Amino acid sequence: MPQYAYFKGEFIPLADAKLGVMTHALHYGTACFEGIRGNWNAAKKQMFIFRPSEHYQRLLNSCKVLKIELPYTVEKLVEITVELARRCEFKEDIYIRPLAYKSAEALGVRLHGLEADFLAFVIPWGPYLDVDKARCAIASWRRPDDNTIPPQAKLTGLYINNALAKTEAIEHGYDEAIMLTAQGYVSEGSGENIFIITNGKLVTPSVASSILVGITRDTVIKLAKEELGLETEEKHISRNELYTARECFLTGTAAHITPVAEIDGRKIADGEIGEVTARLQKLYFEIIKGNVVKHRDWCVPVYPEAG
Repeated sequence: MPQYAYFKGEFIPLADAKLGVMTHALHYGTACFEGIRGNWNAAKKQMFIFRPSEHYQRLLNSCKVLKIELPYTVEKLVEITVELARRCEFKEDIYIRPLAYKSAEALGVRLHGLEADFLAFVIPWGPYLDVDKARCAIASWRRPDDNTIPPQAKLTGLYINNALAKTEAIEHGYDEAIMLTAQGYVSEGSGENIFIITNGKLVTPSVASSILVGITRDTVIKLAKEELGLETEEKHISRNELYTARECFLTGTAAHITPVAEIDGRKIADGEIGEVTARLQKLYFEIIKGNVVKHRDWCVPVYPEAG
């Protein structure tokens, strides 16, 4: 199967996309990225890329934080991504990794006066959390405040925080970590946003809780309202509210919608997948594969469509 990257303004074999050892982004984390899903629909023989425009708008917003200026519009970035996925010819679910980075081969801690570039590649990738329902643990590592490292920007350097939390959870026998803010409120997983059902409400941490505002998070909020008639409350969530929730689930491009069965050794309700979670999960998987006409505008086809 051919694999390509978009690198230095052209499509080249993935194996030929190389960076120099002095690249600034490698040493100081001066890059921002996105993770975008392409979902294979075997019945339609089509790959659908889910909400790429929203991902690229977020990437460009992250670029502003790092003083990276890209010569691309959102529309051009989507066009590049579709062409890249088409060239790779995958007939399975894929993960697309765009990266905007300080490409200058220079040392020194700074953002100013450095060249930047953009690259993207595609890999086949199945479930990120390969479990029907996840067992989670509260991490000892806290999320940074906005004036430490802005968590609403998807910055490569920031993800060492997530990596510390993830590995801690895995080494303690759990599937995923849940991080708290510096003030002790619930923030997010190591690569996912989090929702709970409590007192008949769908609740998720607010932007003030040091979260990355996820594309899947936004999708769930919209679907809950439009399809289930369920409003989402965005607020500070205490650790105790996780333990006493009726349902809990994680959302993310890589993780999709993953139910949470247990947190810190405490079952969420009866430890099974909740009714609201199951309904949202089923609807979401139909939508991302392009099977729901009402939401086809979220899905960009990769291969030429018949007719």
